[in-house]
Amino acid sequence: MNGLLNWGSSAHWSPDERPCRYCGHPTHLRDERGTPADKVCAEDALAEVAGIVQTYSSQGQL
Repeated sequence: MNGLLNWGSSAHWSPDERPCRYCGHPTHLRDERGTPADKVCAEDALAEVAGIVQTYSSQGQL
């Protein structure tokens, strides 16, 4: 799942360090909504959600 998000855009960079929404460590990176988020943290969170969706879907609960 890693690499799903396109982090090459300059929109993902800010000159200001802010705490990552997931781990709290300072980061210059921003997610698609402009919220501070480390690349690895955001992709891990996305993979977790995708796994949950897949589990519920395979159980016919979606």
